[in-house]
Order: sequence, then structure tokens, then C-alpha cells
Amino acid sequence: MNNKSVDVAIIDYQMSNLHSVEAACKFVGLYPVVTSDPSEILGAKAAILPGVGAFGEAMSRIKELGLSNVIKDFIGSGRPFVGICLGLQLLFPRSEEFGSHCGLGIVGGRIERFSPVSDVSQKVLVPQVGWNTITQVNQGWGGTLLGGVRNHEFMYFVHSYYVIPDRRDCTISETEYLGTRYCSALKIDNISAFQFHPERSGESGLEVYRSLRNEIEAVSE
Repeated sequence: MNNKSVDVAIIDYQMSNLHSVEAACKFVGLYPVVTSDPSEILGAKAAILPGVGAFGEAMSRIKELGLSNVIKDFIGSGRPFVGICLGLQLLFPRSEEFGSHCGLGIVGGRIERFSPVSDVSQKVLVPQVGWNTITQVNQGWGGTLLGGVRNHEFMYFVHSYYVIPDRRDCTISETEYLGTRYCSALKIDNISAFQFHPERSGESGLEVYRSLRNEIEAVSE
């Protein structure tokens, strides 16, 4: 690695969409590093926890790599932290996906699975894969990483489970699928987390990364 200061540590636990996240960061002018090295993570100006796959396997790998406390320590530092898709769910205490598994326990709440509809003519499937809208709730998106995104914008989703935070005021966007309206983005202090994939959501998703760049610049001043 060169001497340039790392803007964003993309946490690598060997089962996530790392390179698309890395490409999005670079596109908006950030300097990212994909890493599982605690010193690189803790030395970065911001950190991203991406994720695609099963909750239990992800937590096993995070523990094997000794990253649980690293993630908690980074969040405790007050620097910007972003969770994406499974990376959002891993912040919660527990998931029942393929058995009962403990999460990081940083955000209070629970995780539920979508209930598939019985009417096959509707052709609605679990997991949700594809485009869906996000809708502002609570105080709106000013001062969040969604600040540059229009209300009711389409984002790209791939998931079977959704989160239900204990704190209702931390939800900043909701999305509806199979008749369930759920939290698709949350903001708690320095934590911003999304059920959708900003890096796969076109120009609107890139606005999330631009807002992260602006937040990093503001914190670094």
C-alpha cells in the first residue's frame, strides 16, 4: 500500500460484494482499501461492512478473522461506518437464517424472513431480487447518506430477511415487499446502514457514496 491516507476500509470477511463497493468508492473520488487487517481498518477514516450470503457463515468468518471487536471499536471511534445488505443485518443481535446465530449486537432489534404469498399467479418470490423504491420516514434524509437521493427512488435489493430495529426513530427509509413495509435504511449516530445495494443502484446509489465522501471530508477538516 502506498503512503496515501486511506479514506475507506472495505472490510473483507471473504463473502461479500467487495469489488463493486470498491469501484463505487473510487468512482466518487474516495481512496478505498479492501482489507481484513485490524490496523488498516482502525486506521481508516471510514469503514464499510458489505455482505452477500448467509448470516451464520458471515459471523463465523468475522469471528475467525478476529474482526468482531475491530468493528465495534471502529464504530466506537465515532468515524463514519456503513453497513450494506447482510452488513446491515450483522449489526443486529441474532438471526434465525438456517438456524439461530448471534450477530454483532450493535443495533437493537430483530430480523424476520419475508413470508411468500400462496397465490402463484402473483409470481412473487423470496428472496426479493431486483428494483424497489425507498420512501422517506421520520425526519427525512437531510444530514444522512441519502441526502442526495430523491424520495421514492428505486434501489437494487437482494435479500430474504429484513430488520426491525427497536428504535423506530432510527429508520430513515422504508420499502414494501410482499405486503410488508420494512426498514430499508437506518441511521444511528455514526452508523448508516442499507438493506439495498447502493453500488448496484446506478446514479442514485452513487449519490450515497458521494455523501459518504462529503461526510469523510467534513470529519477530517
